[in-house]
Amino acid sequence: MNQRGSLSIEFAILVPALVLLFGVTVGGARAWLARSGVEQLAGAAARAASLERTAPEAARAASQLAAQQAKVGGLSCEVLTVKVDTAAFARPAGTVGQVTAVVTCDVPLSDVLVPGWPGTLPVTASSSAVIDSFRGRK
Repeated sequence: MNQRGSLSIEFAILVPALVLLFGVTVGGARAWLARSGVEQLAGAAARAASLERTAPEAARAASQLAAQQAKVGGLSCEVLTVKVDTAAFARPAGTVGQVTAVVTCDVPLSDVLVPGWPGTLPVTASSSAVIDSFRGRK
């Protein structure tokens, strides 16, 4: 039985499958890293907002810190939005409250999958932080 050239055929079939498997693994890992980064941004934004005394200051601090952390962490977002629930700041001092930050980052697919790939991967995370019940609020 002549098996000449069978190794070339097996190689031609196997290599694209291995390249595809490798690409899916790398893309999945990079998507997971993007989600992890956005979760960290949400936690930092909620904590920054909880340290302020007024609702406008809390929203501003959360947005600024999220933008700074995204730059430092190497997370490139085409659009970065930070929404902060500051309703607890209206409560009088001595009552328990929490602030919630919701961060949405549109990560370019060219950063996650293949360079030059069009489109974005929207990643959203939320986090809450407790406002000190005995801290003065305005």
